Amino acid sequence: MSTTLNPYLGFRDNARDAMEFYQSVFGGALTLSTFAEFQASDDPTEQDKIMHAMLSTDSGLVLMGSDTPNRMEFRPGTNYSVSLSGDEESVLHGYWDRLSAEGTTVMPLSPSPWGDSFGICVDRFGVSWMVNIAVPA
Repeated sequence: MSTTLNPYLGFRDNARDAMEFYQSVFGGALTLSTFAEFQASDDPTEQDKIMHAMLSTDSGLVLMGSDTPNRMEFRPGTNYSVSLSGDEESVLHGYWDRLSAEGTTVMPLSPSPWGDSFGICVDRFGVSWMVNIAVPA
């Protein structure tokens, strides 16, 4: 078995909404597990929150996330980015369009100094995305 590196996104109270949004962008199968299902919290306000979510797509993308328990510090948007890169222009451009639609464009998706198309946006949940579309060889 090989080792993989997957982005894991933390949210306070909206992991379910965020992960369902990402499923609408990327497709794939989404599994959601609550704190109650794993008896992971004694706090009654956390029982329906997401303890673990995993989105797996047919193209091999895996994105994980969870709600941050009330007892833990939560600082959104300042300590991570998610990078999407490859040479499938229409696929990557589609991801960009949907991620940036209700978010903020930090750097427009446009030709970069290294020749690829590159852009940075922050989606409506405060997640920073970097998209790099490679020029076909």
